[in-house]
Amino acid sequence: MEKELINLINTIPKAELHIHLEGSIEPEMMLSLAEKNKINLKYKTIDELKKAYNFDDLRDFLYVYTQGTRVLRTAEDFYKITKAYLEKSHSQNILHTEIFIDFQTYARRGMISDIIMDGVWAAIKESEQKLGISSYLILAFLRHLGAKSAMKTLEEGLRYKDKLIGIGLASTEIGYPPHLFKKVFAEARKHGFKTTAHAGEEGPAQYVRESIEILKVDRIDHGNKAMDDPELVKMIVDKQIPLTLCPLSNIALGNVKDLKHHTLMKKLDMGMLVSVNSDDPAYFGGYVNENIIAVTEALNL
Repeated sequence: MEKELINLINTIPKAELHIHLEGSIEPEMMLSLAEKNKINLKYKTIDELKKAYNFDDLRDFLYVYTQGTRVLRTAEDFYKITKAYLEKSHSQNILHTEIFIDFQTYARRGMISDIIMDGVWAAIKESEQKLGISSYLILAFLRHLGAKSAMKTLEEGLRYKDKLIGIGLASTEIGYPPHLFKKVFAEARKHGFKTTAHAGEEGPAQYVRESIEILKVDRIDHGNKAMDDPELVKMIVDKQIPLTLCPLSNIALGNVKDLKHHTLMKKLDMGMLVSVNSDDPAYFGGYVNENIIAVTEALNL
């Protein structure tokens, strides 16, 4: 790829709409926090951690990802990882981010949500003032914990309504169809939250359809399998429902075998509204710029 094009990608203003906060914890940060908080991780060195990042599928990744969340114990920890992510984003000329945050993982360990929000929000406000980067927070509902837990998490999230832009369905898709969360999403909309759902990443096109028709989401995260249903594609185009694509994530988790076969260009040609994002950059080998460069090269954009 020509240096001029790489320089253009690196310097143009951008937004990141699909990023999980804990997915930005680089190996060095993870080990440092583990040492500080006296957490005995399975992985003792950076090399061991990087080897563990060779995932077979989403479930394999989520196991390692969950191990990483164990090192976060204080508001300062959440401040550090948020600040590090926003500084990295600033270095890539990202002007706006929409960050998924997770209450459920930590609630199961007895951590109060104030610890998370105090640290994250402090870093967001500081970065807004010093770096000029704006950020929205999206409260994630983890599918595998069920609709009852999601509703409880929504109720907790109402305490921070002034700091949350929306809610989103995340975690492993298979076995957890979107319709199970209909009541939670209806309740979230009553409170004015924007809504999104991970769908069609590993799950079928039907999950994308359910997210749109039953959950009535404002956007779809991933949505790759939507291409299997022509009528669904037409609906997405007609309604201009945004899709947040994460190319390097798709490769790392085996959902796309080769970026040359990624459907990003087909989606654009069909009139879909898409963006390129990093998902969990520390685990998948690249932030926004690396994702854009990778698909630009693979698809000859």
